[in-house]
Amino acid sequence: MSDAVPYRRLEKNDAAVLLVDHQTGLCNLVRDFSDDDFKNCVLALADSAKYFKLPTILTTSFENGPNGPLVPEIKELFPDAPYIARPGNINAWDNEDFVKAVKATGKKQLIIAGVVTEVCVAFPALSARAEGYEVFVVTDASGTFNKTTRDAAWLRMQAAGVQLMTWFGMACELHRDWRNDIEGLGQLFSNHLPAYRNLMNSYGARR
Repeated sequence: MSDAVPYRRLEKNDAAVLLVDHQTGLCNLVRDFSDDDFKNCVLALADSAKYFKLPTILTTSFENGPNGPLVPEIKELFPDAPYIARPGNINAWDNEDFVKAVKATGKKQLIIAGVVTEVCVAFPALSARAEGYEVFVVTDASGTFNKTTRDAAWLRMQAAGVQLMTWFGMACELHRDWRNDIEGLGQLFSNHLPAYRNLMNSYGARR
């Protein structure tokens, strides 16, 4: 028998987004993406969560120490979202307030991204899988020290049934059909992908 996880689509009515430890200090550790590319992908994921109206939970770890505060652009995008400033828990799932916030969404699909991949992302992702959640990790909005540590984290999560995606693939799977909204999703993509802006400009010129 195959151990492959069956294909189950992301459902915008049953998904929540967990942004874990995108902190000003921790982001300095990300070396598997360029600074600009990583920040763009994180904000693209955040903008997608807003576009699809997905419940979003923000959390930080030891932000009064070297990890630093949450990246301000994320906080500005979600001024009313649950914000869990963990005093020291490394695994966000060890924090009772964080888990309560997740359960309060009532969603069974969790979309997770954070810094660093093998700890702040992998630990809650594995913990959530152990409790029966479907977990989707957004790989290009999660960063770490280098390709070796990233790949080790990806393999560990995949072995537990975590599904790896990019923010663009996530958005397309949630959207389902271009006829739902061409302009809105096209604008979101254009804001974060210069090549897609060219595509939309070409589309507009033909209309």
